Amino acid sequence: MRHELRPLFDRVVIKELEPDRVRESGLVVPPGTNEPPPQHGIVLAVGEGLDWWGHVGVRMPVRPGDHVVFPASAGAWVEVDEERLLVCRVGELLGVLADVPDERA
Repeated sequence: MRHELRPLFDRVVIKELEPDRVRESGLVVPPGTNEPPPQHGIVLAVGEGLDWWGHVGVRMPVRPGDHVVFPASAGAWVEVDEERLLVCRVGELLGVLADVPDERA
């Protein structure tokens, strides 16, 4: 049986993206080395927010599928069906990455 993690309140579930192992210098960093955890991920699920949010018109600022940036210290890592997921509060997220058309072209 497959499981799905449903976040509560103002929490989000994020699947980490594989870190880019080739640095700008050209150095290839092998897996398992002491490097900071990935700081980009895809939102898999979002909670409903806090109970008072609806009264003041606040909505969850992210939705499933968003590509987000988060600090290395955000939330807690959990394993569900052998998949490593980050669960953190939406306020810990640094931002959402969005595609922007290149105006130079």
